[in-house]
Amino acid sequence: MTDESQSDAFASTPASPDLVVRKVKSAVRTVELLEYLAARHDNPARLREISDALDMPRSSAHALLRTLVAQGWVRSDASGTLFGIGIRALLVGTSYLDSDPYLPLITPFLDELRQDLDETFHLGRLDGTDIVYLATRESKQYSRIQNRVGRRLPAYATALGKSLLAERFGVERDTHVPAALTPLTTETIVDRAALDEVLEEVRVRGYATDNQENTTGLKCFAVALRYCSPPQDAISVSIPIERLNPQREQALVDAMRATGDKVTRVVRPLANGDKWFAS
Repeated sequence: MTDESQSDAFASTPASPDLVVRKVKSAVRTVELLEYLAARHDNPARLREISDALDMPRSSAHALLRTLVAQGWVRSDASGTLFGIGIRALLVGTSYLDSDPYLPLITPFLDELRQDLDETFHLGRLDGTDIVYLATRESKQYSRIQNRVGRRLPAYATALGKSLLAERFGVERDTHVPAALTPLTTETIVDRAALDEVLEEVRVRGYATDNQENTTGLKCFAVALRYCSPPQDAISVSIPIERLNPQREQALVDAMRATGDKVTRVVRPLANGDKWFAS
């Protein structure tokens, strides 16, 4: 048999189940490593920390890191002992935002809200048990140190997340709520029964709140964007507790609900034919 025929024979031979499993496990480890580094933001990690956090042999972690550094997905310091997320991750994340068909339709409404009310507004999407921030419009009255775009927070601890969890029931809700509710602040709801009661109130009321449940000093109000069913996206407004009064709260809630209705009417015709979020 010639080398070429041997190569063809090898290419046509099905991979063994063990080989397939090893390949899939390697892919999972790669994703877990990238997500771990991304979650640390500007706090780079050492090999030992990565190995311990991911329960991965140091030799395997080191080999994977070297590969990802070479490809630009992970960056390291001059000594090669500290590792952080690389620029390739930024490029892929940006391409996700650039290719999303809904963002260009929704962000003008966030601009309008900020112009009219001068508070901080967010667009978030439910992803597993988390809310991922896709867009933020900052208030001119104060500024954040950290940009929220791309940030993840537990859905149960955010107004954005609760507005979307309230649209789901039974097993469908369970898939988006972790078994253990970890507190982010002293105000975070950590009892599942209590959370379900709050979500029922959200469903009846039509909007969600979080009162310092993920950030001390901030209260948020959110509405689900019902252009697909169940909703995947929501918008919220964040305001420092010290500047909040009943009149301001009512004005923000009214504006959010009105804007949610507008967004739904504009985006629904597109979403009804969308292969990702078919209603």
